[in-house]
Amino acid sequence: MTGLDVLAGPPVDVAPLLLGAVLSHAGVSLRLTEVEAYDGADDPGSHAYRGPTKRNQVMFGSPGHLYCYFTYGMHVCCNVVCREEGRAGAVLLRAGEVIDGIETARSRRPKSSDRDLARGPARLCRALGIALDDDGADLSSGPIRLSMPTTAPANGGGGTREISTGPRVGLRQAPDWAWRFWLSGEPTVSAYRPAKPR
Repeated sequence: MTGLDVLAGPPVDVAPLLLGAVLSHAGVSLRLTEVEAYDGADDPGSHAYRGPTKRNQVMFGSPGHLYCYFTYGMHVCCNVVCREEGRAGAVLLRAGEVIDGIETARSRRPKSSDRDLARGPARLCRALGIALDDDGADLSSGPIRLSMPTTAPANGGGGTREISTGPRVGLRQAPDWAWRFWLSGEPTVSAYRPAKPR
């Protein structure tokens, strides 16, 4: 599958399909190695669980757009919107391997090792130069472009990429749902951390 039509499915189905996809922006391209699924009104861990707000309205739009949000007062994270228009769903882009424009990525994260340039959702956005203003960007027409992989997931039958799954990082709601997916053995995958006690 190479088109973005696959993004119209449920987040838990779309998430593993994004592994190995290439995201490109502002002189840097990276291969996605880790993602997390968030299923709107059916998922207490989702930003859209309680319905549409000014912050999450992009999640209720058409699939194939970027949902960006600000967290911890300092970081931007980004998601690929999925599901059909009007029903929220998204996949958080957690980590990737820089495959083109590594010098540009290094200039944006000068104290990072190459392994850690995009290892974590905020680092991924920093390496790609993605900002809060990119919320709603159409991933099919640029300037942020998503190219789907041509190899099917191994766990889906017949593919060559082995995928691991486990609980999402840092969640208090639905903390045990195994909706985090990553390419097995990839050094750029971030470390799992449960939610901090309140």
